[in-house]
Amino acid sequence: MNRLVTRLVLSHAAVAIIAGVATMVIVRQLAPLLFDERVRRAGQGAGLAGILRQQFASAVDQSLVVGVLIGVVAATVTGAIAAYRLVRPLGQVREAARRLADGDYQHRVPLPHDRELADLAHDVNELGKSLSETEVRRTALISDVAHELRTPLTVIDGYLEGMIDDVIPTTPAQLALLQVETRRLRRLAEDLSTLSRADEGRLAIVPVDMDLAGVASGAAARLAPQAADAGITLDVRPAAGPVVVCADPDRVSQIVTNLVGNAIHATPPGGTITVGVTRKGERALVTVSDTGVGLSAGDLARVFERFYRAPGSAREHGSGVGLTIARMLARGHGGEVYAASPGPGLGATFTLDLPMDIPLGV
Repeated sequence: MNRLVTRLVLSHAAVAIIAGVATMVIVRQLAPLLFDERVRRAGQGAGLAGILRQQFASAVDQSLVVGVLIGVVAATVTGAIAAYRLVRPLGQVREAARRLADGDYQHRVPLPHDRELADLAHDVNELGKSLSETEVRRTALISDVAHELRTPLTVIDGYLEGMIDDVIPTTPAQLALLQVETRRLRRLAEDLSTLSRADEGRLAIVPVDMDLAGVASGAAARLAPQAADAGITLDVRPAAGPVVVCADPDRVSQIVTNLVGNAIHATPPGGTITVGVTRKGERALVTVSDTGVGLSAGDLARVFERFYRAPGSAREHGSGVGLTIARMLARGHGGEVYAASPGPGLGATFTLDLPMDIPLGV
C-alpha cells in the first residue's frame, strides 16, 4: 500500500467507484420520479404504470452496475498506465541518486517528456555535473597541496641531513635558508586556513569607517622592499583626498597585499606595478596594474580558482590561493575583485571594487 504505483492505481479506481456510486444513487432516486411524471402526462393506467416503473428501474440498475464496472476497469487501466509513466522516470532519478552516492558522477538521467519530471531529471544531472567538477577540484587540491608541501620539506630535509652529516655547516646563513622554507610552509598553512574559513562563512569582518586610499597605500608600501629585490618599480598613486568606505581595514589590507604580491610574481625584472585608488560614482576602486606576463581570455575566467596558475607564466609561483582569498574577502564586504588583460605578454590589471557604504555587521 506504500508503493506509489499501487496508490495511484487505487486512487483512480476509487474516483471511478465514488463517481459510479454517486451516479447510481442520483439516477435511482430521480429516474422513477421522472418516469411517473411522464406516465401521468401520457394518461396510462396505474397498474400498467407500476409494472413499467418496476421494469424501468431494474433496467436502470443493471445499466448503472455495468457502467460502473466498466468505468472502474477503465480507470484502473488508465491509472496503471499513468503510474508507470510517472514511476519509471522517478525510478531512473532514484537510480541516478544511488549512483551519485556511490561516486559515479558521470551517470545521467534520460529526460522524460513530462515537463516537471524533465526539470527534476535536469536538476539531478546538473547535480552530478557539479559533484564531478567538485571531485576534480578536490583531487587537484590534494595534489597541489602535496606539491606545495613537498618542495620546502625536501629543502628542509636535505639541509638538516647535510648538517647532521657535517656536510653543510650550521651557520646563521644556512639556518636563515631553513627559516625561509618554514615561513613558506606557515604562509601556506595560513592561506589554507583562511580559505577554509571563507568557504564555511566563518571569516570575521568588522567594518568601520576607514580611508581606503590610506589603507591600500600602506599595504602596497609594505611590499616595496620585496618589489625592489625583484628589480620591479612599485608606483603607488594615492587618491587626491580621502576615500572613505565602511570596511574592515585588516581584510582590505590583506586583499591589496595579495593583489600586489600576485603582480610581483607576474612581473619580470625591469617591470612596473602601479597601485591606484579612485572613486567611481558610489563605488571605490583599488587598481593594481602590472607590465608582466599578462593573461589569456581563458586564464581571466579561471585565475580566481583555488590553486589555478596560468601555465607557462610567472603566475605559477606562490600558493595559488591568494587571488581566491582576495575575491572571497571582497565579496564578504559586498564588493568584488575582477581581472582584465589585453593578452599574454601585455600585463594585467586587478581591481578591488567596494561600495562606498557597506552596512555594519556584514
